[in-house]
Amino acid sequence: MFDYLIVGAGFAGSVLAERLAAGAGKRVIVVDRRPHIAGNAYDHYDDAGVLVHKYGPHIFHTNSREVFEYLSRFTAWRPYEHRVLASVDGQLLPIPINLDTVNRLYGLGLTALELEQFFAARAEKVEPVRTSEDVIVSRVGRELYGKFFRNYTRKQWGLDPAELDASVTARVPVRCNRDDRYFDDTYQAMPKHGYTRLFERMLAHPNIKVMLNTDYRDIAGEIGYREMIYTGPVDEFFDHRHGKLPYRSLRFHHETYDHAVYQPAPVVNYPNQHLYTRVTEFKYLTGQEHAKTSVVYEYPCDEGDPYYPVPRPENAELYRRYKALADATPGVHFAGRLATYRYYNMDQVVAQALTLYARLCRRSVDVAPRSDDHGRDPRVLSAAS
Repeated sequence: MFDYLIVGAGFAGSVLAERLAAGAGKRVIVVDRRPHIAGNAYDHYDDAGVLVHKYGPHIFHTNSREVFEYLSRFTAWRPYEHRVLASVDGQLLPIPINLDTVNRLYGLGLTALELEQFFAARAEKVEPVRTSEDVIVSRVGRELYGKFFRNYTRKQWGLDPAELDASVTARVPVRCNRDDRYFDDTYQAMPKHGYTRLFERMLAHPNIKVMLNTDYRDIAGEIGYREMIYTGPVDEFFDHRHGKLPYRSLRFHHETYDHAVYQPAPVVNYPNQHLYTRVTEFKYLTGQEHAKTSVVYEYPCDEGDPYYPVPRPENAELYRRYKALADATPGVHFAGRLATYRYYNMDQVVAQALTLYARLCRRSVDVAPRSDDHGRDPRVLSAAS
């Protein structure tokens, strides 16, 4: 008998598995449909021997000391501050927009104070700020919005920024200095030996069993467990009872080149050119030295694995209906991006998982299962079927 069946071996499921096993002495089985652990953070060595991220770049950054220290139990770190260039008007310019971006784009020599005045003269006052277009136009004006954000967002989401919640572009700062780091978090680093190695160490506990290439529905009736932690799509759990929650997906095209460097930055965005949105060169991220280099081109699309919840009011309302079902489902706990329909960064998923673990540990009574003739818990299995 397992104490927990955990659906999904990404950050949410793996953190909860490790904590429940090592921190609470629980017996846990982790099930994933994919042939590997680590979810979308999975990395591996390609045919050329270059360490690549199968599902696009995963850059770790956080302001949470608790999250960073927790993950440090399972990996050493390589200091890394992420930088991105955008291909605009025939130049490769720093993004987020900063002092150098504007000076190089327009051939100016503005100071930081003058750049503030430059932005203020072009910004369009918007009250209240509701959409992703409102966010940028109210900061830097319509011209820079058009050059750097509008077409990129259209490609990424298949929608105009005016149709998307403000949270989409609010993630990207605008700076008046020369700070060209993409993130300004306190902790910025990459797992020294890769994400997959981190997950392997996290799940290497005698109380944890991992089953890959397995749909939990195929085995839920064959094993005994007390409770479930579900990290997959919440609408799928309930057989799309209220309809499908919209997601934006990605298609990845990986290439290896016979030279050491392909591009002048870890990521180059293409807001106004090509069908792909960006190109990532992995050796910048990993620090690997190799005679060849591997990159990935990202093509946003509607069909495929769910990556990005589409932030629109009607979708939030649909999720609230599924959340009501989830809250009313006994013996099942929902965690992670897909189960809570949130575009969380990796550190936010880890923090959410640690919070759920703490809540599970605070319960004074561990409810005993009601077993049928096969030692299974019909209450939990009913919720999972």
